[in-house]
Amino acid sequence: MPQLKKIVLTLVLLALFGGALFFALRQQKDVVEQQDVASTEALKGLISVDVEAYFKDERVQKILADKRLPVSVTRVGSRDMASKVVAGAMPDFFFASGVVAGNQITEAARKAGLSVAPSSPFYSPLVIASWAPVAQVLVANGIAKKTGERTYGVDMAKLTQLMLAKKRWNELQGAQNYNVSRSVLVSTTDIRRSNSAAMYLALTSYALNGDVVSDRGRAAALAIQLAELFKRQGYQENYVNGNFDDYLTLGPGKTPLAFIYEYQMVAHALAKKSLGADMVLAYPQPTILNKQMLVAASPRARALADLLGSDPALQRIAVEYGFRIADSGVFVQTIAPTGLAVEERISNVIDPPSFELMGEMIDLVTQEMAK
Repeated sequence: MPQLKKIVLTLVLLALFGGALFFALRQQKDVVEQQDVASTEALKGLISVDVEAYFKDERVQKILADKRLPVSVTRVGSRDMASKVVAGAMPDFFFASGVVAGNQITEAARKAGLSVAPSSPFYSPLVIASWAPVAQVLVANGIAKKTGERTYGVDMAKLTQLMLAKKRWNELQGAQNYNVSRSVLVSTTDIRRSNSAAMYLALTSYALNGDVVSDRGRAAALAIQLAELFKRQGYQENYVNGNFDDYLTLGPGKTPLAFIYEYQMVAHALAKKSLGADMVLAYPQPTILNKQMLVAASPRARALADLLGSDPALQRIAVEYGFRIADSGVFVQTIAPTGLAVEERISNVIDPPSFELMGEMIDLVTQEMAK
């Protein structure tokens, strides 16, 4: 009888152990299945127009899918992204153009009690696309200097003062190279919509102030003064692609100086599209490095940010779209065969004002343009 009791007890214990093991394995299987689903579910992101072509690239899509970080992206204006920071309805990540927009998103998340992680896997300096005859006029007037094969450095303080003085090209020394009566102005996009135009405001305000603007009263005075540089341009494209297209298709007659991102000219050259013999790049002194800011709002989005910033293949593809990466050698080697000349290293760089001041300055310029 005691032996029978032992057998029964053993069977009961085995049954209990087996049941526990079954449920443990079942639970583990469920977790694995959930992880598999999560790893194949597309990360939702709001992106700027700057990186839209990059994310549409089939090579990028394959690498991200293989790493179980596929993405589904929607293009949104960078300055509109902060308004999309809503608890419970957040995308996995934002990919904005510029530090100002990135800081706006981060601050909106902080106020909403949400945790985000900003990073910048690649960047592009702001440049002025121009033409050799136009650049030669600027050199003759001490506003620019030749820095390399088809590259120039432009003194932004002198250029800004010249524009505010309402000088015309045919009034300048060496005007025989570009003898037109139009005003000396840099073409920009619409500051009410475009980040590049906001960076132009940041650069010209620095040029007049001699430093990054940090005082609210001074910022307001400069914005009102510089609004003239936007008003006198006439119609402005909403997005930087439109400004660059005008430069490419309409030439120096319409666009002698176009404020663009360097990546646009580089991507154009790498796509084996024609580069006119007179096309040159002028680098503002100082300039701003426009960082592509990825603001991750989920753990998998943080993994995506790490991957974009470290994976050699993804970095090389970013260079093919004109962006600079940490390895400047790769950037220069990639574009060398195109014949396009660029500055290998950008050293004279400033930061834009805080996003609060930039917002106030943009609002004031917008008000002045409406008058």
